[in-house]
Amino acid sequence: MIIPFVDIHTHRFSGRGIELRAQGVHPWRAGDRDWTEAVADISADARAVGETGLDYACDVDRAAQEHLFRLHLEAAERLSLPVVLHCVRAFEPVMAVLSQYRLRAAIFHGFIGSPQQAAQALKRGYYLAFGPAAQRSPRTMEALRGCPDDRIFAETDDTGVDIADVYAMICDARGMTMEILKERIVRNYYDIFGNDGCK
Repeated sequence: MIIPFVDIHTHRFSGRGIELRAQGVHPWRAGDRDWTEAVADISADARAVGETGLDYACDVDRAAQEHLFRLHLEAAERLSLPVVLHCVRAFEPVMAVLSQYRLRAAIFHGFIGSPQQAAQALKRGYYLAFGPAAQRSPRTMEALRGCPDDRIFAETDDTGVDIADVYAMICDARGMTMEILKERIVRNYYDIFGNDGCK
């Protein structure tokens, strides 16, 4: 059996392997208008909610971002859908907001935090997705090496990098074979999404 690659977060769908399609409004657009109805229209047919979260490196009003974030989390809670998280320079605020909701699963996409932050997220049962940007931070690479097998994902985000190259980077950092990593990430995917997770 050929084990597929899983790209848990991408803006450039290639049709190669499993590519998660989530529904939501990016926090960069939080100040554009009132998104209440748009987020309320997210359906149970969605695979996940997001990407959503907080980005304190951009100039979008933080109160507007948090309001939008909470709308997404309420939808995810109501529909029992996983959440794909965007978190830039806002780890503690994101964790504080998340603690107020009962979520099916939460995946930090493009995780670029420290081992200490990773430990906090993992303690709550959240997942960490690593992409090409991880290589720019020794602290993030340390977090990648220490992430439990049952909490790890790979992603390409908006880079144009092939998902196989991201897997190779993770294998090299963790000292594991491609086959074992593929088996583990597919298992993580199905643990969240079940047998119909390829939809």
